[in-house]
Order: sequence, then structure tokens, then C-alpha cells
Amino acid sequence: MDRLSVAAAATTTAAGGRALEAGQPWPMGATHDGTGVNFAVFSVHATQIDLCLYDETGRIEVARLPLPAQTGEVWHGRLPGAEPGLLYGLRAHGPWRPDRGHRFNPHKLLLDPWAREIAGQIDLRGAHSPHYGADREHPQHMDPRDNGRDALKARVVADQHDWQGDRPPATPLADSVIYEAHVRGLTKRMPGVPEAQRGSYAGLGSDAAIAHLQRLGITAISLLPVQQIQDEPRLSEMGLTNYWGYNTLGFFCPDPRYASTAAPRTEFREMVRRLHAAGIEVLLDVVYNHTPEGDERGPTLSWRGLDNRSWYRLPDGRLQHHENWSGCGNTIDIRHPRVLQMVLDSLRYWVEDMHVDGFRFDLAPILGRGDSGFERDGPFFKTVLQDPVLQRVKLIAEPWDLGPGGYQVGQFPRGWLEWNDRFRDTARAFWLGGDCTRGEFALRLAGSSDLFQARRRSPLDSVNYIVSHDGFTLADLVSYDMRHNEANGEDNRDGHGHNLSWNCGWEGPTLDPEVLGRRARLQRALLATVVLAQGTPMLAAGDELGHTQGGNNNPYCQDNAITWIDWDSADQSLIDYTAHLLALRRRLLPLAGRWYTGLQGLRGLHDLSWLRRTGVAMAAEDWDNRMSRIVGAWIGQPGRGGKALLLLVNARDLDARFQLPPGNWVAELDSSAPDGRSRWVRQSRSEYDLPARSVVLLRDDSPA
Repeated sequence: MDRLSVAAAATTTAAGGRALEAGQPWPMGATHDGTGVNFAVFSVHATQIDLCLYDETGRIEVARLPLPAQTGEVWHGRLPGAEPGLLYGLRAHGPWRPDRGHRFNPHKLLLDPWAREIAGQIDLRGAHSPHYGADREHPQHMDPRDNGRDALKARVVADQHDWQGDRPPATPLADSVIYEAHVRGLTKRMPGVPEAQRGSYAGLGSDAAIAHLQRLGITAISLLPVQQIQDEPRLSEMGLTNYWGYNTLGFFCPDPRYASTAAPRTEFREMVRRLHAAGIEVLLDVVYNHTPEGDERGPTLSWRGLDNRSWYRLPDGRLQHHENWSGCGNTIDIRHPRVLQMVLDSLRYWVEDMHVDGFRFDLAPILGRGDSGFERDGPFFKTVLQDPVLQRVKLIAEPWDLGPGGYQVGQFPRGWLEWNDRFRDTARAFWLGGDCTRGEFALRLAGSSDLFQARRRSPLDSVNYIVSHDGFTLADLVSYDMRHNEANGEDNRDGHGHNLSWNCGWEGPTLDPEVLGRRARLQRALLATVVLAQGTPMLAAGDELGHTQGGNNNPYCQDNAITWIDWDSADQSLIDYTAHLLALRRRLLPLAGRWYTGLQGLRGLHDLSWLRRTGVAMAAEDWDNRMSRIVGAWIGQPGRGGKALLLLVNARDLDARFQLPPGNWVAELDSSAPDGRSRWVRQSRSEYDLPARSVVLLRDDSPA
């Protein structure tokens, strides 16, 4: 007999011969203690919770045992003799009163929200799917069909792993460079990755993938969601999948879609260990704002059936509906202590048991929503701040949701980083011909002080980016004026319509050398802008090699060549250029992780001075100039031997001459050159011929 068969036999014997013991109300979920398994389930409004045990196939129910004890809001029981491998589900009894927010249906087998492993797959397509709690034709009535045979089950696990001395890199924020990537998309077509491991956790932890990250100088890889998901019925009906993964089903489960073996947890952990050994942190994009159950018309998989009114935010006076501040049909109610506990338990699990180094929170304002809107000192933020596990990892907010007052850029607590879309939009507008002033561009280059400084935040709290997974790739940003999302099956209505992009004179692919040269130069300038700016830079995987999605700016459902990085077509010179940029950042850190005062310092100059092309300081009227695209920044660096830096920017389509301040200037970067290396040698004149659409970095090499 294999291990699962032994476990099932032991469970059948235990369930048949002995009743459940009272057990303990903690920890939540199913926990093997060496001689049995304890079960703890949260529900405020249920009248009874049944534990349903299944054979190793997951198709045959071998026992149905009511949990015998209730402590506060937690139902619990212990099954002596049960072992890891046991498959189980839950049934919740209680009122079916949608008008009061209650949707208990004991005919539906429910997944444990604290499940460590999920067995089975379900098909939610069609009006006759048995996984809906309400009758599809008469939604006010309960669906009486039993779905136990086909429903998802949780598996009890023995969660142990030999980490071989693994230690987190703990990279200081000032030295951090984030690389956003998709587990499958990054390595599915990567040469050097063994064929069987491509597109998997093992592939990401392979020598080839790590070598590329090290070649660039990446310190942290931020992975699109890897917690196990459930595809939406609409996508399944169109033959598509939720590729991005923002539809979490198992908040404690690495998604088996990305495993090359039958042991996703082990494979994920080995990936983390290998990345750590290379000095690379692992950050996870997590989705604690909604579940795959959708709105009131959606399936009953877990939370809705266990206690709909506690798990979700319901509109006042319309409790049969759901608040939809996530845009996905429902909104998790973080106000409830047990819901908050599930989120925190999940985060701690990924840090303590899976060794990840931080999180990027999707639609993060939802986590701070109290009774009256977003609260930057709300329970979630206070709890994380004092948590001994979570306070030591990197926490990044996507600082907007779809609820009232949902745009909260700059409003998160100290210690949090935030995606800064103001940086993204300003940089795009400045370089690609949008409406932008020099003052706005300079403000974004210098840490977005208007958003962060007044709230005693660090400039490093601004995660600066030009491109993320959501929108055009960098190559497409300079190749398309319009989105081209026909493959998504929504008649090109989905995705952003306002991209601040420019096709450089031709929509899409072209052989025109003038257009191609313009696109290449703009990509290098945009990369220089994000890497050299003050804040924490983030690159999207493929930015560094010219990855295109054919103009699709919302490929969330495209698990295919549209999203998989085409390494055979990679622009190797752009990779070298990006590595050069990041090396310059490490060595010179042009704009440091501190706020500049504007006071005089080195040689009687201000620590940061903004200059016109004539070499004189910007006057008040210069900041609001929407026509000029030339600006310089003189940066004092007393902590680096007193050597000043000069950052010059020319976003015009014509070359310009820039009057240099006194100093023995040496060129470190000229983004107009394919390799980024300037051939400029200073002669007697004190001007720099600043190429069109370029970023130049000069270093003062005068004797101390």
C-alpha cells in the first residue's frame, strides 16, 4: 500500500471505531500532532459543521462527523489515529437567508480556508454545474444537489523541509532592484533550462535563470501570484485561463500549475533556497482582497458556504449582494478578526515555512478599509507593524482599489513601499510626447517628495516603474499607440485605453531603420530614468531584452507565446545596457535614499540643484514650462568622497548643448549609445553635446 492508501485505511478505521474528540480551537485548519489530526473551523452563524472524510480517490465519502465542540466562533474536533494524506471537506448547516446575508447549504462540500494542499479540479462552466449554492434559475432558492463527489478537498500534510542552512539575503532597501516576473512566462522558452523544468518553480531556480538575474544585477524577484487559483467560468468557456493568477483559491498552497514534479511545496522551497544562495530575494504578489466565489451569482467553494456574512463585505440594506471593490465580484471583509487572522496566518506561513522575503499586495487599500473608508492606521497595518515575523520582510502596496476613495498613493504607513503610478505616467509623458512639465518630471526623479516626504516616509518607499505586468511591455510602449487585445475575447474593450504610449511613427512591427532606431533610443532612455531615479526601481521581466506582446496590454488570460518571453529574439545589446545601468546605480547611487535639503554644502553649492541647459539654476517660471524637455541635476555626494554627479536629460528630438558647471567631468553613461558608454572626452570648452532622446550621467573627477 502507498502512503495515501495507508492514511485512508487508518482514517476509515479511526472514524468507524471512535468518535471525534473535542480537540482544540487552534491552530486553524487541519494539524497533525503525531497521533491524530486536529480540525478547527471558523463560522459565526453556522448551527453545525460536519467533517467529511474521503478515500484516497477523493470520490467516496467514508465518514461524516459533526465537529463536537465550539469555542467562541471556532468549531473544532480531533480525530485520533488520522495521518497526513487524509482527504477531507466541510459541510456547514445554518440558515438559507440571502436577504440577511446567510447562504448556508449543507448539500455543498466546502474547502477549508486554511488548507495546505488542495486535491482535485472542478469545472464551473455551464448552468448545470453542481458547485453553486443557489439555484441558477431561481437564485433566491438553495440548490439541493450534492456535489461532494466532484468537489475540491483539502489534504492533511506533514509540512517539514530540510532547508540546508538557507538564510534570507536581507538586502538593504537602498541596494534593492526589483524584477517582476511570471514563473511560467520567464522560463518557458529560456535556453539552458532543462525542457522538463521550463515554466516551473524548478526552471526559475535553474542555473540559467539565476545566471540571467545575476548578469543584470537583480536583488529581488517579485513573482506574479503563485498561490493556487481557480479559473473563472467565463475564461474556461472561451478556452482561456487566468494566466496572471489574481483569483486565489488556496492562500497556503503553491499552485501546482507551476510545478514540474508532484511536490509543488518542495519544488517551490528548493527554488527559494537556490535563489537565496545567489543573493536574490523572493517576493510574492498576493491577493487578499477577493476570492474566486465572485458575486452572489458565483459558485460556493468555501468562504460563502462557511459564513458568507462574516467573510465578505455586504452592502448596507442589500445583504443579498456583495460589495465589489475588487472588480472581481466580492470583497473580503478584513474588519472581522478571524478574516484578519487568515490573512496574517497565510503571510506568516509563506515567510516561516516557505522562506519568502516579502509581498506585493494587490489592491492593498482593501486591507485598510474600516467602517468609514481607508484607514492607514487600521487593524491590519497595526498588526503587521508589531508582528515579529512580518515586520522583518518587505511590504509593497498596490495603492489603489475600486472602492470609494480608492486611490491612496502615498497614504500607506511608514515602512511600506508603494507602486508609484505617478512616476510611471510622468516618465511616459515626458519622454513620449505627453502633457508634462519639467517640474513634474524633476519631482518624480527625486523620490516624489510631494507624496512621501510630508508623511515622514522614505524616498525609497516609492517603487518606481515604467512598465509592469499590467499594460504594454516596454518595447510595445514605443511601438503602439493603440491596444491590440483581440485575442482576449472581449472585442478589444478590455485593458487600459490611456497608455501614454507612442508608436514612433508606425503602428507595430516595421523594418524602417529610422523608426526602429527611435524606439531603441527611447527604451534605453526610459530604462535609465527608472534605474537612476530616487526610489526603489522595478523592472518588468522582458524590459531588458525587447519583449513584445504584439500590442496586447492586458494579456491576463494568455498562457502562450503572447506572454512567454522569446529568448531566441532577445536583444543582447539591450541586456548588456541594462546590466551597465544597474552597475552604475550600485556604484554611484546617483540620487541617494535620503531627502535632499536644498541647502548649500559642497563648494557652497546646494546638495541638489536643478539646471537649465544654460547651466543656471531653474527659476520659478522654468518649472511650469510644458514645452522644454531638457533638464539637468547637479547632485552633491559628500558621503562618496565629495565627488558630484551631473544628470542630464534631453527628451527632445534634436541634439542640444548643455553648459557644464565647473568640474573635471567624466562621462559614465550616455543612453543614446547602444551600450550606454559615452565616447565623450572633455576638451577646453565647458559644454556637453547632449544627444536627442538621451540620459547622460557625468561624474566630477576633480582632485579632492
